[in-house]
Amino acid sequence: MEAKILLENIDKLHTTEMGIKRIKKNLKLEECDAVEYCKNKVSDKNCNIYKQGKNWYCEIGNIRITINSYSYTIITAHII
Repeated sequence: MEAKILLENIDKLHTTEMGIKRIKKNLKLEECDAVEYCKNKVSDKNCNIYKQGKNWYCEIGNIRITINSYSYTIITAHII
């Protein structure tokens, strides 16, 4: 299963300063570590992980997290 690759490399997840701002704004997060928040969502057993093109998409509840599959950079997260 492809999701296993992402989960085995969960510690490589990171984002940029702009990414942190974008994730916090889109998910309405206040004082929390956006990267740790995303790691927790992605590693949840109920998270639906799939790959399309160069990105991983991780959906749990009403949240979709987009991660670059080569660099493990969290691109964005949205409420869907």
